[in-house]
Amino acid sequence: MTEEPTILSNKSNNIDTRDLTLHFNHDMLVVHRRYEVVSIINDVLIGIWFLIGSICFFYSSLMSIGTWLFVIGSAQMLIRPVIRLTRHFHLKRLPQPSGDF
Repeated sequence: MTEEPTILSNKSNNIDTRDLTLHFNHDMLVVHRRYEVVSIINDVLIGIWFLIGSICFFYSSLMSIGTWLFVIGSAQMLIRPVIRLTRHFHLKRLPQPSGDF
C-alpha cells in the first residue's frame, strides 16, 4: 500500500505544508554520507584557497601565488558537480529498496 504525503493546511496565511517520508536502505545512506563529506571538504578547501589567494593580493611579492590559488580554487569549483554526478551514478547502481516510497 502506498502512503500518500500528509497535507497540513495553515489557514492563517494559506500555506500548505507537505510531510514526506522517504525510506532508504543502509547502503544508500552510507553512500550519500560519504559523498556529502567529500563535498563539504571540497567546499572548505575552495574557501581556503580563495581566502589565502585574496590575502596574497595585498602583497605584490605574493601576487603570483595568489593567482595560482585562485586557479586551484576555480578548478575545485568544477569538481563540485563531478562529485554530485558521481554520487548520483553510484546510487543508481545500488539495488532499489523494497517497498513503495
